[in-house]
Amino acid sequence: MNPFSKKNMELVLRPLGRSNPITVQVLGICSALAVTVQVKGALVMGASVMAVTAFSSLIISAMRNAIPGRIRIIVQLAVVAAFVILIDQLLKAYMFDTWRNLSVFIGLIITNCIIMGRIEAFALGNTPWKSFLDGLGSGLGYALILLTVAVVREFFGTGTLFGFEPLKHFMTDTLGYVPNGFMILPPMALIILGIIVWVQRSMDKSLQEKEQDGW
Repeated sequence: MNPFSKKNMELVLRPLGRSNPITVQVLGICSALAVTVQVKGALVMGASVMAVTAFSSLIISAMRNAIPGRIRIIVQLAVVAAFVILIDQLLKAYMFDTWRNLSVFIGLIITNCIIMGRIEAFALGNTPWKSFLDGLGSGLGYALILLTVAVVREFFGTGTLFGFEPLKHFMTDTLGYVPNGFMILPPMALIILGIIVWVQRSMDKSLQEKEQDGW
């Protein structure tokens, strides 16, 4: 069987759009607000969640027939925590400044609803390869939204991208744009995220909730 069949690749691609964990399933919102002030932080956080989700799903799927149902949540948390600690130590060793800015939020990946949700909903009932692809796709969908929000906030809030100062000088000196400090405040992340949700649901009518009688 082709490991990269159309059906398998759909597991990776669907979370980028119609089943995005943030804009459709409304999971992982807190970190989307906290780490999107700069693109670099959002990129590292997105990559970290993607790696933890993919490899945790892989391990849990491989162990699924040996895990007693009564303690499955404990086992899942232990596996997720192991990968989070590994990433935390790697960032501390090789990207110390980024780790210092994200340290609290990296630790909170353990309780991320996206990871536990994919493990419970998919990894426990599917093969390791499919579970890995599903986790990879969910992590990519999460990272995509984080990066989108971070690009808008950093670009319009500070006039930079990845802290690139010459871009700021071009924006202010050549174009006359004055960075808007409101863009880097937490409420702006919610506003940008809301705009993304609105655009997505306007383009895909099937994602819109049906109106209920009496509303």
